[in-house]
Amino acid sequence: MSSRSSLAFLGAAGLSLARSTWRPGPLSQWSSASSSARHCLPAAVRSSSLQKRSSPLMTAAVTTATPVSSEPPPPVRLPTNESSERLLRIRHSTSHVMAMAVQNLFPNAKVTIGPWIDNGFYYDFDVEEPFSDADLKAIKKEMDKIIKRKLPLRREELSRSEAQERIQALGESYKLEILDSIKSEPITLYHLGDEWWDLCAGPHVEHTGEINAKAVALESVAGAYWRGDETKATLQRIYGTAWESPDQLKEYKRMKEEAKRRDHRMLGPKLGLFSIQEDAGGGLVFWHAKGARVRRIIEDFWKDAHVAAGYELLVTPHVANAALWKTSGHLDFYQDSMFDQMDVEGEQYQLKPMNCPFHCLIFRDGLRSYRELPLRWAELGTVYRFERSGTLHGLMRVRGFTQDDAHIFCLPDQLAPEIERVLDLTENILGRFGFVEYEIMLSTRPEKSVGSDDIWDKATAALRAALDAKDWAYSVDDGGGAFYGPKIDVKIRDAIGRLWQCSTIQCDFNLPERFELEYVSAESKRERPIMLHRAIFGSVERFFGILVESFAGAFPLWLAPVQMRLLPVTDAAASFCADVAAKASQRGMRVEVDYSGERLGKMVRNGEMEKLPLLGIVGAKEMETSQLSVRARGRGDVGVMSVDTVLDGITAATEQVVDFVDVVPTAVEAA
Repeated sequence: MSSRSSLAFLGAAGLSLARSTWRPGPLSQWSSASSSARHCLPAAVRSSSLQKRSSPLMTAAVTTATPVSSEPPPPVRLPTNESSERLLRIRHSTSHVMAMAVQNLFPNAKVTIGPWIDNGFYYDFDVEEPFSDADLKAIKKEMDKIIKRKLPLRREELSRSEAQERIQALGESYKLEILDSIKSEPITLYHLGDEWWDLCAGPHVEHTGEINAKAVALESVAGAYWRGDETKATLQRIYGTAWESPDQLKEYKRMKEEAKRRDHRMLGPKLGLFSIQEDAGGGLVFWHAKGARVRRIIEDFWKDAHVAAGYELLVTPHVANAALWKTSGHLDFYQDSMFDQMDVEGEQYQLKPMNCPFHCLIFRDGLRSYRELPLRWAELGTVYRFERSGTLHGLMRVRGFTQDDAHIFCLPDQLAPEIERVLDLTENILGRFGFVEYEIMLSTRPEKSVGSDDIWDKATAALRAALDAKDWAYSVDDGGGAFYGPKIDVKIRDAIGRLWQCSTIQCDFNLPERFELEYVSAESKRERPIMLHRAIFGSVERFFGILVESFAGAFPLWLAPVQMRLLPVTDAAASFCADVAAKASQRGMRVEVDYSGERLGKMVRNGEMEKLPLLGIVGAKEMETSQLSVRARGRGDVGVMSVDTVLDGITAATEQVVDFVDVVPTAVEAA
């Protein structure tokens, strides 16, 4: 049985679970795309459809830092569920084929849900014994037989009572519970030939022969709780992947292996960037000195870019009276994702899950004039959300994280230019880190919403106008917007071709109403401002994890926690190196000395293993001439040059966001 699911399978590095619960403050740490995973629901329930406006992939024309990669670009650009409806149908139908194969081999197995996800599909089963590797091989062999038979996938509509009778006849208790959750009729089934069926709304291929068995693989088995509730039955979840061709499957497997090599959960601790200390609790990030340096550089750049773009930077508390979250709507609609309240002198206080109510309070602190608008307020605000331990995933899903949050309060006629300004800023900031390829989604008014037709039309038109002004291609998810306003979501493509949801721009007609925000118009009337929520990174933690994986831990010179390490060949050279490091520090560089006393070859290997951009070797000759013998990452020896030349080169390369050898001619010639 496959509807919208909260599962977003973000690349081969791992999965990031994002709830689809309504969020009054819409800036999500994960911002799961509405199409990341869906279960089979009747079409009347799943009303959103994707419409494309040319290709959804666009490239930003900006000067950027190129992500460092030891591998060439992938030879095959893999399609996505959003870009290829054929692929989506293949994956959905393959999940049904797998479920049929399982029940052919294990007649007592009960099926539950089986959605497509970003890289394939899964199905949950209630079985007596866990599946083994041998079971997976047998299931895949049975699937191949079903595919070869070219069984038709036939849709059937029936009444609720008829569906209930059929399910009861099969003894499928989970299907009965799923049926109860479907609120519309008719109920729809999909049949595989005349032998197997499930509750489903589609879409599917015409027959199983449209699935290439050589482009399908079963990947793993994991435990899963029914309905995500640990008090309910433990199920067996089989993950699979399916593609349009064997070449695509081969490329996916290559990317998956490359993603393992880049996994931030492995590289972060290995490079001394961060850790998750289980003694302190899961999902809480400890930033080590090197990681904190990189984070400071990211945040300083972010702040400077926002000030230059006309934003004021705010700082708000980490807790607030629970009454605030009642006003905002979080307690009514988002309480499951909030930590328990704490008693403070007889009143209930709450760790903040979002920053937007705080910004609303600041806006409401005084009577505003239309002449003051737009107001652009940004904050690197740390928020706290309750996540079950089984959903935590490195930096991608944590319990405390910092949103790069901003809210813009504006007049209706300011909406389009403000959105375009946000897109400009997004392009500028993401481009600095080497992300220039995006997939854009415009999500429009859902069936249930707040706000007038006129304001929805104007807001949606403003979002479209801004995208058109940027000449950015985008897809449209009709009905996929939040109930409080339409939105734009931006996915970035990393160095190995994976897409990551990051930036979000959302119109909000709800919070200004809940907080009774007002300004005095030119006609001296009290009017509601339009509120824009937006984030560019999504969260600093998650963006940092994406950077680690995209750069494979080899940060570019301007961003590296250590830009150069000095390697003294003798004890006497150590004092010289210390003086050079102190001089570099005074100029704002991040230079350190290796005092380990190891042999030179070992010090060089250690520096290369730590992915340092530059190594400066100092022996007796270098000391006499005040020079450094420089090695650059990925290039080896690039020449002997004066200390001042090296430091000037690091400064210039950092300012220009380029490699050291791009600004030091002698290094280029030596290379």
